[in-house]
Amino acid sequence: MNSGRRPSGPLKEMSRRRLGLGGAGNDRPLRAQVIVTVSVVLAMLAIPLYLLRRPSPAPPSGDGERASGAMDHGGLLRSKVDAGLSGKSRVKIGPVQRVKCSASKKSRGNEGGLCDALASLEEGLAKAIAATTECAPNTGKAGTLNYVLELDFSRQRYKVFPGRSGDWKGPQAKRAAACVARSVGPIRWSSTPHQYRYYLIARMASYPAPELGDGFPVFE
Repeated sequence: MNSGRRPSGPLKEMSRRRLGLGGAGNDRPLRAQVIVTVSVVLAMLAIPLYLLRRPSPAPPSGDGERASGAMDHGGLLRSKVDAGLSGKSRVKIGPVQRVKCSASKKSRGNEGGLCDALASLEEGLAKAIAATTECAPNTGKAGTLNYVLELDFSRQRYKVFPGRSGDWKGPQAKRAAACVARSVGPIRWSSTPHQYRYYLIARMASYPAPELGDGFPVFE
């Protein structure tokens, strides 16, 4: 008799089910869970390792250092034009002084607030002074020059000469005044509103001492 043989076919499969042993299809969910678990563990290990071995940021380039060095103490970026200005380019121009307004040069007339403002000419004198700093006297030290603009509407003539209140006088001051006079004109006499026929307008210019390397000659 073959009573010792193991069951085969359907009987064998039923025996395995009774013993709690599944087929190959029952192993698939278990494999998927194992794969997911291993992936999560690897990801958790990889993130701290990446953070520990992350490359440090590159140091700033030379251009960035130069741009930072161009900042002044107020945090403002200084341009090349500002950094290259010489002492004479930073001339300070004082407020307008209405010295005289009258019917003619020989008349006594008025001064100060009693004279009407000639806004365009007063501003034009200041711009002419600022535009001709190279004409200022070269004495090697700081100084002031009082530029006086003389206007004669009846004759339609004008000139600029150095006033008495400035530090600089003499030939160099006269040359500087003549340089400013060339920059003031031409004047539109007929279109400039005015109450008097003769005016004296002055503006004080303060020049700092020349810096080293300006290259200007010094005349004592």
